[in-house]
Amino acid sequence: MVKCDEVRDMTHDQEQCSKQLMPVRDALDVLNGKWKIPIIIALSYGNIRFKELHRQISISPKMLSKELKDLEGHQLVQRTVYDTIPVSVEYALTPYAKTLQNVIGALHEWGSQHRKKMMKKEVSR
Repeated sequence: MVKCDEVRDMTHDQEQCSKQLMPVRDALDVLNGKWKIPIIIALSYGNIRFKELHRQISISPKMLSKELKDLEGHQLVQRTVYDTIPVSVEYALTPYAKTLQNVIGALHEWGSQHRKKMMKKEVSR
């Protein structure tokens, strides 16, 4: 990955650095917060109704609703309403959301390594 200092060392200007950072900022904007990635991971195991998703990731209904709407707006989650009594709503990942699989896998791998490193640090104290 190219860092801003390296970009400057290669005699590129701040505009080049911004061009490097913009897509990363965009991605972080979509996946920001505590709940979006856990929601995506939960939905990666299959379609889930709202209440089950709420229970599975221990999130308040209000926050879950907000996050699902945001993910739906970014075309990562699809909401299906069934005409039952009472009405039931089910959520699923879109094919586009599946393009995040490698990103989430890389985060998982790095997080596991980081956790081990921090645990070793705690043990050595």
